[in-house]
Amino acid sequence: MANIKSQIKRNRQNDKKRLRNRVYRGEARIAVRTARSTIEEGVPESKVALLEAISSLDKAAAQGVIHKNNAARRTSRLMKAYAKMEPVQ
Repeated sequence: MANIKSQIKRNRQNDKKRLRNRVYRGEARIAVRTARSTIEEGVPESKVALLEAISSLDKAAAQGVIHKNNAARRTSRLMKAYAKMEPVQ
């Protein structure tokens, strides 16, 4: 543990930020996983899941939790998979 007052404060700030970032990162991860699974299954509701995943990725990028290019790359891959998707008969 740090003895310096400024470092103690910095550690407190880092803990708060880490917990806040975890929420956005977790939401994005879950949304992307859900979208990917619905796209692979060819479920008609996959467009809703896709839009939710894109939204959560954009929120995470806006908060600075993930890099904006990272969010754009993941969005692009999801859209590409959705375009190739064949609906279940």
